[in-house]
Order: sequence, then C-alpha cells, then structure tokens
Amino acid sequence: MTDTPQRASGRKTIRPSLTPRELMTEAPELARAFQAQVITLLPDAFPGVLGHSLTGRALQDGLWQLSTVSLREFGEGRHRNVDDTPAGGGAGMVLRPDVMGQAIEHARARMPARAPLIYLSPRGRRFDQQMAQRLAQEPGVTLICGRFEGLDQRVIDHYQIIEVSLGDFVLTGGEIAAQMLLDATIRLIPGVLGNASSTEEESFSNGLLEHPQYTRPAEWQGHRIPDVLLSGNHAAIEAWRREQSEEITRTRRPDLWAAHEEAKRSGK
Repeated sequence: MTDTPQRASGRKTIRPSLTPRELMTEAPELARAFQAQVITLLPDAFPGVLGHSLTGRALQDGLWQLSTVSLREFGEGRHRNVDDTPAGGGAGMVLRPDVMGQAIEHARARMPARAPLIYLSPRGRRFDQQMAQRLAQEPGVTLICGRFEGLDQRVIDHYQIIEVSLGDFVLTGGEIAAQMLLDATIRLIPGVLGNASSTEEESFSNGLLEHPQYTRPAEWQGHRIPDVLLSGNHAAIEAWRREQSEEITRTRRPDLWAAHEEAKRSGK
C-alpha cells in the first residue's frame, strides 16, 4: 500500500483525492494535531469518556482529533456480515480478513504513514507508561477493536499489526481498551495537561509508583498531613517522597522494584 502524499496549509491538512470533499466541515482535519483513529463495530461508543474533562477540552481545542471507521460498513451481503465460524471448528466467530482488510485500507489512506497500526488483544505486548510516551510522540495511531473470538491471523501478518494488551484479562471487545490507551497517550501530548511537570512525578514515569498525596485540611478524622510536607524544606520533602515511592513500589509491585534495581545496577 502506498502512502497518500499530504501537505499542510495553516493547520488544515490537504491531500489530493479523486473524491470531492466538502469545503467546510464541522471538524476539518488539522495538521500537527494527534490523529486518533478507531476501527470498530461500535462507532457510537466514541469519544465516550474521552469527550470529557482534560481530553475533551483538548479535543475541542484541536490538540488531537478522533475519527471512527465503522467495520459494519464493509460487511458482506445484505446483513453486512463481518464474521464467520473459525476454521478447524470451535466456539464463537472470527472477524473476516476481507472485511477487516477493506476497513484498514480505507482507514490508513487517511492517516500519516508513521502512525502505528495497533490491535487491542489479550495476547499482545503489555501496555505501559513508556509505550504511552512513545505513542504521544507519533503523529497519531489507528486502533483496531476486536470482537468475538478475535481477528483472522492473516490480517495481522499482512499489515504487520502491533498487538497490545492492557492486562491479563479478557473484555467483550476492544472499545474500552482503546479508550484507556488513548487517554493514557493523549494526556502526554504537550498542552493537554495544565501542569506539564505533573507527568514527570506520577506513577511509572521513573519506574516507581507515586508517593502518597495530601491536601487541606491539615487534619481530617484525626489523621494529620505528615509534618515534613508542611515544613517548607523542599529537600526534605523530595527525600520523603522518594523514600515513600520506593517503599510502596517494593511492597506492592516487586516486579517493578526488581526492574528498578536492575536499572540502577546497569547504570540506566
């Protein structure tokens, strides 16, 4: 598949096309905005929670854009079938390669060449903060939301799709997982969060879980804010927070603690 050339005029992206386009649309494609694209059987599920709070405001401000590709529109026959029985027998249904292939071709023609193509799958690589940080530096991402027993392997192989998992559990479909992945990624785009430094101190940013947080009132239900946080001694506060992060990580996530210790030994 060849990439469609594109050029930017102001913030709007212009691509040559044989299909006439509206000169004015409600959501013109914006150059330099992160392009989030979702192939799904449930397009009405989006933007969902992404349309609220900080991500919703960033969407309105054009820091990122969201488009959905309805898989059903590429279905076969009068009933727009998108699935069929598993080859070799077995329970459930599998998304057809011809249907998904058409949807991917349609979707990718509208995306920057560098934008990754990701399939939300329980058998994929575990999604983490480092992956979110890398995705936030890309021009966008195309996400495939699976359903039923999954996607025909030939599609995954043909398009060299990256499989990504949010954890060792199974959902009824990839839509919730897609929103989680996008939320974790979009919040890292410059300008989305009011205080950019907050992303540098939160859980996983340095391989450790975040330290406890407190706010006013200074005493609640007999519990006081630790004195060090009210001392005004910034060096002591930083040391306390680091100590708390290390202790919480060591006791709650031995796997992260082991990786942190190994990184220190190797000098990374």
